Amino acid sequence: MFQNRNIEILVGLFVAAGLAALFVLAMKISNLAAFNDGEGYPLMARFDNIGGLKVRAPVTMAGVRIGRVEKISFDDETFEAVVTLSISEKYQRLPKDSGASIFTAGLLGEQYIALEAGGDMENLQAYDEFMVTQSALVLEELIGQFLFKAAEGGADE
Repeated sequence: MFQNRNIEILVGLFVAAGLAALFVLAMKISNLAAFNDGEGYPLMARFDNIGGLKVRAPVTMAGVRIGRVEKISFDDETFEAVVTLSISEKYQRLPKDSGASIFTAGLLGEQYIALEAGGDMENLQAYDEFMVTQSALVLEELIGQFLFKAAEGGADE
C-alpha cells in the first residue's frame, strides 16, 4: 500500500513537470514571454509581402533582439504592408540608411525582422521609415516559379 502511494506521487510529479514544460514551450512559441523591457520608440517599415509575420515577432540586429513588431497594417494607396517596430530605448544609434528584412527562424518557421546597419552618420528617430526593405521569402512562390521554369524548359524540347 505504501509503495503504491509513492508511485502515485512520482507519477503526479512527472505529470506536473510535463505540464510546466508545455506551458514554457507555449509561452516561447507565442512570444508572450519575450522582450518586455519597458517602452521603446517606433520605427516604420513597408514591405510588399510580410509572409507569416505576426505582432510581437522579434526584431534583431546582428542576432541580438533589440525590439519587437508592434503593429501591422495595410496601406490601401501603395498596396504595401506597413509594419511598426518598437525598438528598445537603449538602442538609439541606428544609422538612418539601415535596412529591414523579414527572415524565418527555427523549425517552427517563426518569422522575425532583421535590421542591418547602414553607414550614415545621422540616426533614425521615432516614426522614421526604413528606406531599404526586403520582403519575406514565401516558399510557395519559389516552388511555383521553379515548376513554371521546369515546365517552360520541358516545352522547348
